[in-house]
Amino acid sequence: MAPEISREPLFNSRDGHQLGHISDAIDSVNAFKTVKFNDDSQFDIEKDKAQFRQYLNASERVKSFYREQHEKQTVAYNLKARINFKTKRKAKMTVWEAMEKLNTLIDESDPDTSLSQIEHLLQTAEAIRRDGKPRWMQVTGLIHDLGKLLFFFDAEGQWDVVGDTFPIGCAFDNRIILSETFKNNPDYNHPVYSTEFGIYHEGCGLENVMLSWGHDEYLYHVVKHQSKIPDEGLAMIRYHSFYPWHKEGAYYKLMNDHDREMLKAVQAFNPYDLYSKSDDTPTVEELRPYYMELVDEFFPEKIIDW
Repeated sequence: MAPEISREPLFNSRDGHQLGHISDAIDSVNAFKTVKFNDDSQFDIEKDKAQFRQYLNASERVKSFYREQHEKQTVAYNLKARINFKTKRKAKMTVWEAMEKLNTLIDESDPDTSLSQIEHLLQTAEAIRRDGKPRWMQVTGLIHDLGKLLFFFDAEGQWDVVGDTFPIGCAFDNRIILSETFKNNPDYNHPVYSTEFGIYHEGCGLENVMLSWGHDEYLYHVVKHQSKIPDEGLAMIRYHSFYPWHKEGAYYKLMNDHDREMLKAVQAFNPYDLYSKSDDTPTVEELRPYYMELVDEFFPEKIIDW
């Protein structure tokens, strides 16, 4: 019998050290899960993807994280998070200032982390750039994790910032990582939320579906009306942690024709996020002028309401 996972809350403070470690551990699990990548992706052809762990062999830390996330991501919490987002603005700053703010959190609290947040974002963007992908995709790679700024604001722990995402308000699919831990979620046996479509209907479109609140969903709502990033880039931001969908094929019945096109974009983006982490460390100051110009192109208002 597997050892029982502790039921005490894992994270009770805004400790950037914890954020860095749990986010890195989750990323290493996800990297193993994504074993297929778009044929046009060239930068990762020679990378040894067998080095990444399968999620069933993940550390107890990762398993405990998902237990807490799966218990606490409820309809009630997600409605509250969205109300807070719409009514409680957090800060106003440029995209580069946001990168530096997040970078400061990780660096100050965990100085032994091998890569800073800015370095990971630049690695992702540079891999996309080297493969000749369009500028909108480069800027998407540059900002895709900036939703982790949520950690500074309304986050209640790690569980509503990082980790795989999934729909709220309908049955939890068994293709979600460690899906057995949903049994302690108050919505698990709800007469409506536990049904296949729950509060939705077949073909309703993912735009009409609440995905579990975290850095993906938060950033998507921040930039969709404050940038010139096209729908494909917005989908890459919103769905890059939605592994049950873009990797495992779950929740397809909720999709519409637009989602089927966006799925291709998300699957094309995924390798750049996951496999670029083993690339050489970028020199931030050398790349900064190029990417500041790129940011200005797609964020013409400069100051973003976070």
